[in-house]
This record gives sequence, C-alpha cells and structure tokens, in this order.
Amino acid sequence: MNRRHCATAAITLVCALALLTAPVQAMAAPIPEPGPTATAPATARKSLDEVREEIDTLYRKAGAATDAYNLAEEQSEKQSGEIVRLTKEIAAGQAKIAELKDRAGAQAREQYRTGGLPPGAQLMLSGDPDLFMDGVNQARQGQQAAKGMLTELEQAQEDLETYTKDASLNWEKIEANRVKQAKAKKSIDAQIAAAEKLESQLAEKERTRLLQMERDAASTAQAAWLSSGALKDINREASAAGKQALAFATAQIGKPYVWGAEGPGSYDCSGLTSQAWAAAKQPIPRTSQEQWRQLPRIPVQDMRPGDLIIYHSDASHVGMYVGDGSIVHAPRPGRNVTLAGAGSMRILGVVRPDK
Repeated sequence: MNRRHCATAAITLVCALALLTAPVQAMAAPIPEPGPTATAPATARKSLDEVREEIDTLYRKAGAATDAYNLAEEQSEKQSGEIVRLTKEIAAGQAKIAELKDRAGAQAREQYRTGGLPPGAQLMLSGDPDLFMDGVNQARQGQQAAKGMLTELEQAQEDLETYTKDASLNWEKIEANRVKQAKAKKSIDAQIAAAEKLESQLAEKERTRLLQMERDAASTAQAAWLSSGALKDINREASAAGKQALAFATAQIGKPYVWGAEGPGSYDCSGLTSQAWAAAKQPIPRTSQEQWRQLPRIPVQDMRPGDLIIYHSDASHVGMYVGDGSIVHAPRPGRNVTLAGAGSMRILGVVRPDK
C-alpha cells in the first residue's frame, strides 16, 4: 500500500506541472517612464565618456543575467519534459502491476482447482500413469511461470518506486530553476532600468553624441582587429547548414532586441543564433555561455560564415559571422538586430555548430 500511495502521490505531483511552468515567460523588460530632461547632479559630475562606459557596463551585466535567466528557463523546460515522460512510465508501471496480479490470481485459482490433490491421489484417480506424468509436468511449468511472474511483479514495483523518486527529484530541480529565474529577472530589470535612467537624464544633444561615441568605439576596435591581420586567412565558404542559418539570421535584421526573446518578432543575442541554427536543422544550446561551453571551438583564422563568435570574458554575448569581417547580432536593449564589425567587441573565441 505504501508503494501505491507513493506512486499516486508522484502522479498527483506531476499533474501540477502546468501550474509550475505557466507563470514563467520570456518577456520584454518594462521600460520606466522617462525622467526629467535636466541632467541629474550625479550625471553632471561625470564626463559623457564615463557615462557611456557606465551604461555599457550595465548592459553587459544585464546580458550576463539574461544568459542566467535563459539557461534556467531551458533547464526548466527539459525537466518539465522529463516529468511528463516519468508520468507515462509510472502509469505504465501501475498497469503492468495490475495485469501481473490478475494473471497471478488466475494461475492460483487454476492451481487450486487442478493441483489441490497430492500426486498419489491424482495417479489413483487418473488410472493412467502417462496422463499423471503430463499433469506433474504441467504443474511444474505452472509453478515456474508463477515464480517468474512474481519476480517480474517485484521488478515492476521497484521500477515504479524509482520512477516516483525521479519525478520528485525533477520537481525539486524545477523549483530551484524557478528561483534562479526570478533572481535573474530581477537583476536584468534592475540593470536595464539603471542604464535607461542614465540615458534619460541626458539632454538630446548628449544622447546623440553618446550614440556617436558608441559607434566610434566600435569602429576603432574593428580597425585595430583588422590591422592585426585577423582576416588574412579567413576566406572559407559556409557549409550548407551554415548558409541556411545565416539566411535566417540576416532575415531578422531590423527586429528589436528583447531580453529572453527567441523570435519571431524580437530576439536577444543567443535567441537569434540558436533559432538561426534551429532553422538549419542543427539544434544548439540556448545561451551564449552554453554555446561556448558545449560547441566545438575553432581558431579565429579558421572560421567561416555561420560560425558563432563569442564575446567578453564571461561569454555573455554572441554573434554570427557573415564573412568579410562582419557579424549579424542582436546588440542590447534599445537596439535592433544589425550587422557589425566582428572585431568591434572583445572576442573570446569561435565555435562551430556543425563541425
């Protein structure tokens, strides 16, 4: 009975899956109301370049938090799928146990009807030694079959208990991931709100200058990368799958960056690259950090269009190489999917999804 209660509890537990996964959705971070146009005292004490660096840092931190959020969400989805599978296994195990019990009961009743007399009495009643021996053999076979069924029943019960324990553990993992998601979402919202607040405190001319400074910094970094001879040996063609992924990614140019988004109307950086390779029938990890950790790494000089360039020391950003020293990527909140110089940010390394 304890085992039955355990299995029933696990199934009841799993049925709450819909309630568990429903609240967690990848949504755009809320945009705070614009503040006063006058520069706040804290901003006034900083140069525009310092403000730009601070904003870049905040968006970088938001990007890292987005990766944590996306990874937790991906893990939750996997664990949810595992619970669904275990639920089916538990139901199948219960059905199997019920069937084995029915068969064992039927055999017991049959044995009671035909095997209740001792062998000597059966021989006397049958009057036929050959018939008696056939009966003995059948009885032995029945006993062996009964033992086999009992063994199978015990194994089924053990499996059912294992499935129940696994379901409970997966439930705990999902709950832990929900906590991670909540913390990551809070961090993302805070970082983006802080960056937007800094920008909102700037006058219109300063915001225009800030955008130009951002472009100039990217151009300077790209020029330095190109002058290093990085493109000297990079002249390879994309693979067939790489061409498909690249076609998908470039078709998204102009769509806005939204953290946690995987399309079709908006993307974050790894949402763009993962969906592009999914379109090429080559699933890859959801986050830039997992893409860096799990996908095969190749030297920069060996990269080809379709490969993914991972940026920053924490692997918090990713873009897809399109050739001629450029990438397509979703930069950050407030920006759209665009083409940029592959060397405009600090390169951590290159990975190839279809190696």
